[in-house]
Amino acid sequence: MTAFVLVSESFTGGWIWREVAARLREAGAEVHPVTLTGMGDRRHLAGPGTDLETHIQDVTQLLDHLDAPEVVMVGHGYGIHPVLGAAGRRPERVARIVHLDAGMPRKGDPALALVPDGAVREQLLRWTEEEGRAVRTGGDEGDRLVPPPSQDRWERWGSLAGVPADALARLTRLAAPQPAGTLTQPLPLPDVVSGLPATGVLCTANGSSIAMVQTVVGLGDPALQALTDPRVSFFELDTGHWPMLSLPDELAAVLLRAAAGEGHRLTPAADEPPAHLRRFLLDVPARPRERTGRVDLHLPDAGGPRPAVVFVHGGPVPAGVEPTPRDWPAFVGYGQLVANLGAVGATVDHRLHGVGDYGRAALDVAEAVALVRADPRVDGDRVALWFFSGGGPLSADWLAAPPPWLRCVAATYPILAPLPHWGIAEPAFRPATAVRSAGALPIVLTRVGRELPEIAVTVEEFLTAARDCGADVEVVDVPLGHHGFETIDHTDEARAAVERAARTVLRHLGG
Repeated sequence: MTAFVLVSESFTGGWIWREVAARLREAGAEVHPVTLTGMGDRRHLAGPGTDLETHIQDVTQLLDHLDAPEVVMVGHGYGIHPVLGAAGRRPERVARIVHLDAGMPRKGDPALALVPDGAVREQLLRWTEEEGRAVRTGGDEGDRLVPPPSQDRWERWGSLAGVPADALARLTRLAAPQPAGTLTQPLPLPDVVSGLPATGVLCTANGSSIAMVQTVVGLGDPALQALTDPRVSFFELDTGHWPMLSLPDELAAVLLRAAAGEGHRLTPAADEPPAHLRRFLLDVPARPRERTGRVDLHLPDAGGPRPAVVFVHGGPVPAGVEPTPRDWPAFVGYGQLVANLGAVGATVDHRLHGVGDYGRAALDVAEAVALVRADPRVDGDRVALWFFSGGGPLSADWLAAPPPWLRCVAATYPILAPLPHWGIAEPAFRPATAVRSAGALPIVLTRVGRELPEIAVTVEEFLTAARDCGADVEVVDVPLGHHGFETIDHTDEARAAVERAARTVLRHLGG
């Protein structure tokens, strides 16, 4: 008989699995919903010193008392940290680990790195710094608790899509404060865990999908290549971050299939280059390229100051990926294309390595724009910014308050509102809101017909807001195009779209 060990998200306990546990038991499984130390309800707060180690011991002790020949461990959100920690201590007891809308923490990662609520993440970082100072000075900062969200703030911890009103009320009523140490203590993760069979259950309404994971794996990060192992499988659920509340029957069915080794397998890297390293769809004559810091300038023949287009790549792109985006064929191609059309093409490497890096990436882009405008070969009063994919949120500040020298903003297959699991609430990275303040600024949007659904919905949100406020948006459609089409869709339709978008941007620059 298979035994399921169910470990839930922050602020919650075993009670949240009630419906799922019942379905699994009806199917003949043994089920153990876990209430970690201090997470029962508000009346039973965590005692002093409760941290991630405490929760790992909770799960390890449960494993030691199970007789089932096969144990499937399910970690939802934060719950994946104690699950992985316990699996590292009892790997021989574990048949499979299920990441239920959870990340892939690495050895030494604290859970706060994956906390979606940015305000809570920043508070935990401050507490960590304060505790470090207290240790050095012999002081005592005490045990701290993160209060659970109010009913109107649960969205900051993940999409509530599909959660019934009574279930949301119960979630709010029973949620318990989370001990800060459970989120700030580094995860001990022996190498043996990487060899255990694993399944990812992705909740698409929370902004994740198998297609997105396949795309990220294709970027070449060695740490992610393990996801193509045949022992690793994936499922999708069309719901938000709380499938045990929104789709208990479907979640139970998926867990049973995962225990049986079923699920989608990712495609290993082929002999040909990954999609982002294939050749650009246009044959563009070579132009001189100069590198300064994080910026490459693709230079035209024309003398005198010329207008410039600054290309902002998407992401997150894992740190250490080589080559970096400014050397990817698509961005070299765009830079060379506008240089051949008489403008300076500037490509930027910014440090968007995770969803928590948008602030840092925004500073990198602003610094790059200042460098480009200061170059004597650039007419600093005629500049366009062109954003791609996950770089789309970086356009929000420029749309909200366009400087007079910004003559156009372009976006190609962009993300135009933060995805639900990012936990980004501030308007600084929400173009779908910022466009209402764009005024007469021309916007050129390239939209692909075969977009990932979780991204397409942000584009429609943006276009609806643009129509409501009368923003100047020109849409270039690529009906048969995919996300990243410039290196995978070498069609006349795709080539015409790139040329039309580039010439439209230059027209707005007066070039």
